Amino acid sequence: MKVLWEHGPLASRDVYDHLSKEQAWAHGTVKTLLRRMVEKGWVSYTRVGNSFLYRPAISKQKGLRSVMRQFSQKVLGGALSPFVAYYTKERQLAPEDVAELERLLKRYKKGE
Repeated sequence: MKVLWEHGPLASRDVYDHLSKEQAWAHGTVKTLLRRMVEKGWVSYTRVGNSFLYRPAISKQKGLRSVMRQFSQKVLGGALSPFVAYYTKERQLAPEDVAELERLLKRYKKGE
């Protein structure tokens, strides 16, 4: 999804090229992944000749909310504190991340 959100409509070969820069992916695996994301409603496509151009069917914000909600429910049982604890203990939070967390908590407390 990151590749499609960042680079717009792409053929499967272009998605493969972008993903291969970061890790080893087989082109068939990328095509299967795209097909599954189409089935789930995350990606749409347009046929152009003998090829397909894939594009995000949902916004990045909506996609991230969905993934975080699923992760929270399936892995953490709906609890947020283990996730936040991991980031505060296992990773170095940048000052802007801390400021953003504080801003979000203040908004939450105000009922926004």
